[in-house]
Amino acid sequence: MKAGIIGSGSWATAMAKILTDNGRQINWWIRSEETIRYMQQRHHNKHYLTSVYFDTNLIQLSNDLEAVVAASDVLVLAVPSAFLEEVLLQLPTDALQGKKVINAIKGLVPGANQLINEYLEDIFNLPLDQYFTITGPCHAEEVANEKLSYLTFSGLEEDAAQQMADLFTNSYLQTIVNKDVIGVQLAAVLKNIYALGAGIAHGLDYGDNFLSVYITNCFREMQQFLETYSQDHTEPVTEHNYNASAYLGDLLVTCYSLHSRNRTFGNMIGKGYSVKSAQLEQNMIAEGYYASKCLKEMNEQVGAYMPVAQAVFSILWQHQNAAEAFLALEKGFI
Repeated sequence: MKAGIIGSGSWATAMAKILTDNGRQINWWIRSEETIRYMQQRHHNKHYLTSVYFDTNLIQLSNDLEAVVAASDVLVLAVPSAFLEEVLLQLPTDALQGKKVINAIKGLVPGANQLINEYLEDIFNLPLDQYFTITGPCHAEEVANEKLSYLTFSGLEEDAAQQMADLFTNSYLQTIVNKDVIGVQLAAVLKNIYALGAGIAHGLDYGDNFLSVYITNCFREMQQFLETYSQDHTEPVTEHNYNASAYLGDLLVTCYSLHSRNRTFGNMIGKGYSVKSAQLEQNMIAEGYYASKCLKEMNEQVGAYMPVAQAVFSILWQHQNAAEAFLALEKGFI
């Protein structure tokens, strides 16, 4: 199977490294013609993971999205969720027919507040059994340095998910498969929101003792949301080992790691940056910022008790004072 990658950020670059290190030829859609020319000449992405050099004989670079999709059997979606609709609207509605799609996006489609599989089914009629999703714990920067990392591949059928995982498995990337294609996506959305809060707490000068209690309560809140969500949906969370890497592990690394862009973004907010200033300073998308609003609106239907997610939303979108919001959280933690 020939893989196509859609996106040019750090995670897309990490995906390209893994696949080409495994000797696989890839089609790679990058919006910027200038970036394509640079990579063809210098063999690396000058904006993201600049230490990673590619054998460009294995890569067909193009800014023609329809051509990349047509030439690929498996598509890896690795653009920020806020821009997914804008990118995919270039495609005809039958473009994904017969394709397998691997979602590497840790977010919801803004506005519609949809999971990525729901959006793809509505617009492109992609059946859920042709859809897979990737979760960590795995930072692109550690992939670039070939530090041992883990990815979970989720699909309705474990054998099909394993087939996707086998494309990526190598000496520095171990893979796990499960069938919780809905639950892992929701957990990935939530862990980014909680990582924003962890960063805010650090910016407010809370210490490690508080952070451990904070993450414990976030994990409990995550489980409650997933359980409540599954009660009212026909495609429920199908596995309940929330101590697994795709849930607890990804939450821990995103809240603690200095590589976490959501934690970094939150840290700036806690130190007094405005959202706009933090966005300009970071120059990378923190998925949790958009997800916090989507999740707030989604939970109006789900009805889970989510004080931490609500506090992060209030700080980012309603300009609530961060110190006051966390003072209120302190009193409810167990």
